[in-house]
Amino acid sequence: MTPAIRIDNLGKKYHVVNGSPRGRYRTLRESLVETASALLRRFGGQAPARTEEFWALKDVTFEVKPGDVVGIIGRNGAGKSTLLKILSQITKPTTGHIEINGRVGSLLEVGTGFHPELTGRENIYLNGSILGMSKKEIDRRFDEIVAFAEIEQFLDTPVKRYSSGMYVRLAFAVAAHLEPEILIVDEVLAVGDIAFQRKCMKRMDEVGKGGTTVLFVSHNMPAIEALCTRGILLEGGRLILDSGVPEVIGDYRRRVMSSPIPGGASPFDRSGPDRNMPILRSATLLDASGEPTNYLPLGSAFHIRIGLDVSELLRYPTIGVGIDDTLGQRILTLHTPVSNAAIEHVAGRCSVDCRVDPFPLAPGEYWVKLAISAGGPLDSIERALQFSVLNGEVFGEGRGFLRGFCIAPSNWTINPISSNGTNG
Repeated sequence: MTPAIRIDNLGKKYHVVNGSPRGRYRTLRESLVETASALLRRFGGQAPARTEEFWALKDVTFEVKPGDVVGIIGRNGAGKSTLLKILSQITKPTTGHIEINGRVGSLLEVGTGFHPELTGRENIYLNGSILGMSKKEIDRRFDEIVAFAEIEQFLDTPVKRYSSGMYVRLAFAVAAHLEPEILIVDEVLAVGDIAFQRKCMKRMDEVGKGGTTVLFVSHNMPAIEALCTRGILLEGGRLILDSGVPEVIGDYRRRVMSSPIPGGASPFDRSGPDRNMPILRSATLLDASGEPTNYLPLGSAFHIRIGLDVSELLRYPTIGVGIDDTLGQRILTLHTPVSNAAIEHVAGRCSVDCRVDPFPLAPGEYWVKLAISAGGPLDSIERALQFSVLNGEVFGEGRGFLRGFCIAPSNWTINPISSNGTNG
């Protein structure tokens, strides 16, 4: 079978000048500033700018079969977006060879492939033409694209006047509905709201099951688990692992977990609507032994330590902790008791520990929301803390691929059926 994508010893090198990579696309202003700076250094007797080589990708080799749905994961700077830009022919590789067999639809950044002066309608036809489709073929999918993007009212408005949400809705609708044989999607879906993200995930699932080859880059591990049949892990520009999704995600999380993390609490920006009293100052996740961490094994106990700075005595405050998944769905709610309050009063600088007995949050990424009230809302933080729950062997179930909101211990028995059809 001819592969949809073949990559052989792919490399992309940039020249870093005083910390700024050269070789990427630069605006006219950036080019003028760089030229002027070089002239000033030359005639001012200063040392020339220090240039270093930086390999965003190095010696990457793999193949993708037609119909594969591949999740590409890795930390920021691993080379994921560079790889997709090369495959989308936005940038050229420094070394190596790529072979692509099929029409490619790409959604890498908001507005990629759109002309800002053209209307939404005109950009649909422009993108279809780039994919090699005839007007008749585009006409056949046109109404479906517009309905998915929900931009009927602004269809004949230049896209430069679109909001970022409208832009990305139309861009995804075009990329996913104009029948590409290879669909490439970067983390751009994070721009949309939750309802749009769900709709995009459903559409990508349909596209993948329909035989389209999909390359999907995301930091959303549940999305990778739900959509992809294969995973690729990049680190430092190199391919570390190409295997099944559970193995790749497990290796990625182990690598992240083994990296040093900053200990102690850290302040956060206040973005919640309740700002009457800026009381909430920090949040720290502690493991079962009381050590700061951003990663928890499945089924472990944990603490959330909340730093407070209270200018006035608060009697019987209610402190709430909400744990949400990456799509904003509430998974777990914790709060001080409504009656017989565990905290009689708080004042000055202090911290409060919320201790949770072993709780089987499923493997994945989670956000912590904080709120405090006393006779009314006082302060809240939407995203105070992020942490991951790691897969592993727990509850005696063996090492498996676990999905869902919670993975709970359970007892299993066999109930024989008697001859009269009742449980024996």
